[in-house]
Order: sequence, then structure tokens, then C-alpha cells
Amino acid sequence: MCVSRLAQPLMLLLVLAALAGCASTPPPSRPRGPDPYFMTMYGPQPNEAFPLPATDISKVDPRFLRQQVPYVTHEPAGTIVIDTPNRYLYLVQGGGMALRYGIGVGKAGLEFAGEARIGRKAQWPRWIPTSDMVAREPERYGPLASGLDPGLTNPLGPRALYLYQGGKDTLFRIHGTTEAWSIGNAVSSGCIRMFNPDVIDLYNRVPEGTRVVVIQEEPPMSAAMPPIEAPIEAPAEDTPLAF
Repeated sequence: MCVSRLAQPLMLLLVLAALAGCASTPPPSRPRGPDPYFMTMYGPQPNEAFPLPATDISKVDPRFLRQQVPYVTHEPAGTIVIDTPNRYLYLVQGGGMALRYGIGVGKAGLEFAGEARIGRKAQWPRWIPTSDMVAREPERYGPLASGLDPGLTNPLGPRALYLYQGGKDTLFRIHGTTEAWSIGNAVSSGCIRMFNPDVIDLYNRVPEGTRVVVIQEEPPMSAAMPPIEAPIEAPAEDTPLAF
């Protein structure tokens, strides 16, 4: 039986439509959320003196999350290197590797630079703004001049590492933060802030006396570092703390 020339195009269209119906349609792509590994790392910590909720990392650039990375440096293992321009804190591990943490740093003109030692470590420290902070922003810091007790609203967070030079407190610290969004930015009054789980992790890894190198533009001269044997003057209970 012959098929008319007019019917041939119609049959071809029907065959193509049938074939298209057999093809599978790919499922719609789903937006990727935070890696479960990091979700666990930054999850709640109920065993703290003040139980910490999970840190919201949903909008955090993954490069600022804690991770082991290759790192070439002349500094020995155990040294903390703070790369201010790139917003990283490295704990040198040796073998060309380091543990890298994202940080928030001081605003222009308020940065700390040079070398120091961790002269004191504190869990859930009390915080008092410095007189300079109160003078600079009286509306913000004036009502807090008497200080804040430890807790979830304390600007220093769950841990603080106090930087000393020549045995004296510099009033600069490495500490936690109530503002997780600030990691990766220059917003603090000069101190180095970290995600709360990260500062707890760092606190547990380094002892008092650990050498800290803070880089702004050019690496500081090692010769400027006072000897570790220099006596460290312990601050009073309510020594003003920069953050």
C-alpha cells in the first residue's frame, strides 16, 4: 500500500514525537549547601560553660573554614602566623603544611603588626573596652565601660589568647566573636577574631609562650622578637581588653 507524499511528513513528525517521549528528562539541579564535614565541625557545643549554638556557615566563603593546607614558611612548627591582608591565621605544622583558619581583622589604622608571644590564655574571659575605644565610639562603648561578664554576648567569645611583647600585655587578643559574619572582613578594633569553634580548637592546640607573627604588608624581622625568657606581667582581673 502506497503512502501519499502529503502523508509522509506527518508520519515523520509522529515518529519524532514518540522518540522524544522515550528520552529521560534530567532532574532539576539542587543548590549545594555547606559540606556535612564542616557542618559537624561548626555544630553546637553543648558541653561548654555557656553552651554554644551551631555557627551559621551557610553564607561563609569555604576558604575561611578550618582546614589543613600546604604552607611554605621558614617559621618552625608550632608558630602562629597571622596573614592580615588575606584574612588567614596559620598554625604551622611542619612538613610544608599548616592548619589554616579564617579570621576577622582590625580596621585601617587599628591593626597590630609585628611579633609577640601568647602571654596568657583564658576560657570565657571577661571583657572591658579600652579607654581609646570609649573615646572613639562613646555611644557604642560608653554604656559598656564597666565591662561585660563571660557569656554568649561577650565580644571575646569562649576563648582569648593574649598577645604580649617584652613581657607586657599589648591589649591585643586572638579571640572568638558574636559576629560570625565578620570573619574575612576588616571590622574589629584591632584584635584578631575567629569563629568560636575555631578559637576553641586553636586554644587547645597551643600553649602559653607560643610565638605569634602578625604580617600586615612585609614580614617582620625575627631579630625584633624579645626572648621567651622575658618575664610576663600578668594583667589585673579587669585590665581593659581591645577586640
